[in-house]
Amino acid sequence: MGEIIDGEMVFNEYGQVVADKWLKTGEIRTNVQLDRFILMPNHIHGIIFICRGVLQYAPTKDAPTPFRSPSRTIGAIVRGFKSTAAKKINQIRNVPGAPVWQRNYYEHIIRNEKELNNIREYIVNNPLKWELDRENPSSTNYSLDHKKYFKDIYEWTSRDER
Repeated sequence: MGEIIDGEMVFNEYGQVVADKWLKTGEIRTNVQLDRFILMPNHIHGIIFICRGVLQYAPTKDAPTPFRSPSRTIGAIVRGFKSTAAKKINQIRNVPGAPVWQRNYYEHIIRNEKELNNIREYIVNNPLKWELDRENPSSTNYSLDHKKYFKDIYEWTSRDER
């Protein structure tokens, strides 16, 4: 997706596709408002506000496409984003259907303004901390234990709210 140079993420061709598809997600989904996001060399962090609840789906003859997802859940949003980014990346690489993403994703419900601001700060500063990041295979902190990784991130955001 790119590399961290002097504390800043520099996209390669695939990273630019991912960033473009992320931003497009907020444009094409009326129920989504995007907040801070950062693309890292091997992962992405982003905040998504779902502005409306899940609505009933009733197909009509006026529907723009018969393959439109009826679901407006976080799962559908992430699935659509990952799918369109992977398709474009695979077109560039000329390897249709090849895996681009790891399976699944991690979600966290942000419960208050303080937590939101702490997570925003974490996202913005993520490239500065890449050398220590557990997602960085070159780091001495590298770990695939995502449960512990995300527990550490969110524990500091809510410790004052106990």
